[in-house]
Amino acid sequence: MQISVRYFAAAIDAVGHADDRLDVDDGITLAGVRALLEENAALTKVLRRSRLALNQRFVDESTVVVAGAEVAVIPPVAGG
Repeated sequence: MQISVRYFAAAIDAVGHADDRLDVDDGITLAGVRALLEENAALTKVLRRSRLALNQRFVDESTVVVAGAEVAVIPPVAGG
C-alpha cells in the first residue's frame, strides 16, 4: 500500500524535498514507518528529535497506518 510522507523544517533540509510517497506493508504501525525512514542516514539524526503525526494528529506510534495516510515528520521548532 502507499502512504505519503511530509517533511518540515530540518527534515526537509535532511532529505532535500518536502514530500515522499512510500510503499509499505499492510498493517504497518507508525513506529514501523519511523524505522523505514531511519534507513535514510541523513534523516536519522532529525528523527531522533522529531514527532510523527498521522493524518494531521499526534497519535501513539503503535497506531496502524492505513493506505493513503499522511505521515508528517515534525522536528522541534523555535521561534520568537
